[in-house]
Amino acid sequence: MTVSIYNTVSRNKEPFVPQEPGKVKMYVCGPTVYDYIHIGNARPVIFFDVVRRYLEDVGNEVQYVVNFTDVDDKLIRKAEQLETTVPEVAEKFIKAFYEDIESLGVHKATLNPRVTEHIPHIIAFIQGLIDKGYAYMSDGDVYYRTAAFADYGKLSHQNIEELQFGIRVEIGDRKQNQQDFVLWKGAKPGEIKWESPFGDGRPGWHIECSAMARAYLGDTLDIHGGGHDLQFPHHECEVAQSEALTGKPLANYWMHNGYIHINNEKMSKSLGNGITVHELVKRVKPHAIRYFMLSTHYRSPLNFSDDTVAQAENSVERIANSAANLRHRLSTVEGGLAQANESSNGLLPSGDAALDARLQAIYSQFHARMSDDFNTPDAITSVFDLVAEANQYLNRADAEAGGVLALLTLLERMDSVLGLLPQQAESELLDADIEQLIVERTEARASKNWARADEIRVLLTEKNIVLEDTPQGIRWRRK
Repeated sequence: MTVSIYNTVSRNKEPFVPQEPGKVKMYVCGPTVYDYIHIGNARPVIFFDVVRRYLEDVGNEVQYVVNFTDVDDKLIRKAEQLETTVPEVAEKFIKAFYEDIESLGVHKATLNPRVTEHIPHIIAFIQGLIDKGYAYMSDGDVYYRTAAFADYGKLSHQNIEELQFGIRVEIGDRKQNQQDFVLWKGAKPGEIKWESPFGDGRPGWHIECSAMARAYLGDTLDIHGGGHDLQFPHHECEVAQSEALTGKPLANYWMHNGYIHINNEKMSKSLGNGITVHELVKRVKPHAIRYFMLSTHYRSPLNFSDDTVAQAENSVERIANSAANLRHRLSTVEGGLAQANESSNGLLPSGDAALDARLQAIYSQFHARMSDDFNTPDAITSVFDLVAEANQYLNRADAEAGGVLALLTLLERMDSVLGLLPQQAESELLDADIEQLIVERTEARASKNWARADEIRVLLTEKNIVLEDTPQGIRWRRK
C-alpha cells in the first residue's frame, strides 16, 4: 500500500518513495536537554514514533535519528544556577528523557547523537561553507550569509525581505545582514568551549542538526520532522546550510506537527502554563497521554485540559478491557493463551468466514487511514470498530477459540503501530500469574479456605486487578 505524506515544502500530499526501496532515512529534531521535556516536546516524540512503527509495519527498515542538543545557552545558564557543569546537566536530563519516553511507550531511536560528540563534524561543515563563500568570520563568530542562498525561505514560504526573526536568530552589529545567522559562537569567559580554526567557541544551534544528519544519514534524508515551531528559523536554516554545502536537497519530505494549547491558550513560559511529562505521568496514565496525542491529526493544534485527558483515559480503558477480555476467554481454553502468545502478529483465519471478512475490512480500513498521511484519529476509529466486533463476538454462544485468537491477534497487530495498550510494569503481576491466582482462589473458596481466598483477593486488589463475575465465569482486568 502506498503511503502519502503531506510535504511542508510543496504544501501537498505526495506519494512516499524512499530513495532506496525498503529503507527509510528519518531525522527528527530532539530536545535541548536542560530540563524535563514538556508535553509540547512529547507530541513529536510520540507521533514520529508511530510514523517509524508504521513504516516498519509495511515492510521498511527505518534508520531513525533523534539528536540531543547538549550544549547551548540554556544549558550554560542551568549549569550556573545549579552550580554544576554543562555535561552534568545534560547527562541528568538525557537520563530523564529516556525514562519519560519509556513511560509513554516510545521506542528508542536508532541513534541519539549528541552535539558535544560531533564537534569535528560541525567544524568541518562550517569550514566547507566558508570555503564556498556561504559563511564569514566576524569578531570571533562565524555567520551564514543568507543572501548567497537564493532559496532561503522556501521551506517556511517566507519572503527573505519580510522574515520575522524569532528565537535563536541573533540580531547584532557583527552581521553583514540582519537575516544572517550564527554558525559558531566565540567563547565568552568561563563558558564551555572547543578549539577551532575560527577561534575557541561552540556551535550555533542550527548547524548541529545539519552536521549530525549528514554524518549518519548522508546528504539527503527521506524524511525530516519536528514541531511546527521549527519550520522557521531552525529548519529553514538547516536547508540553507546543507544545500549550500552539498548542492543536494536536505530532505525529500518535511513533516511538522501542530502546536499544543493548554486550556485553549498557547503553551508558553511567559504564561507559566507548561506541563512536564515527568510530572504529568504521576497523575495521568501514560497510555492515556499517548492516546490523547494521537486522537487529533498531527498537523492540527491540540488542546490539553483535564477534561480531554479524562476522556482519553476512558477511551483507552475500553481498548485495554477488550484486550483483557479476549485474553481471559483464551485462558479458559486449554493451551489457548499460550497459542496467543506464540502467534505471529497479523490476520489469522478464525474458522468463521463472515468474521474473517469483517476483520479483513477493518484491517484494510486501518491501513488506508494510516497510509493517508498517518491519520491516527481515524486509525483509532478502526481500533474501536475492532473492539465493538470483539465485544459482540464474546457475547455469542457459539464463540470459538479460533475467533477469539483472530480478534486478539489483529488488535495486537494494530496496537503495535499505535501503542495504546498499557505497558505492563515489571512490578505488576504477569497475566499468567493472575490467572493462576484466580484458579487458586476459586479452589480455596471451594474447600472453604476463606483465609487463603481473602489473602489472594487482597493481593489482587493491591495490584489493581478487578474481578468480575460473568456467565462465562470470573474475568479480570487491570484497573
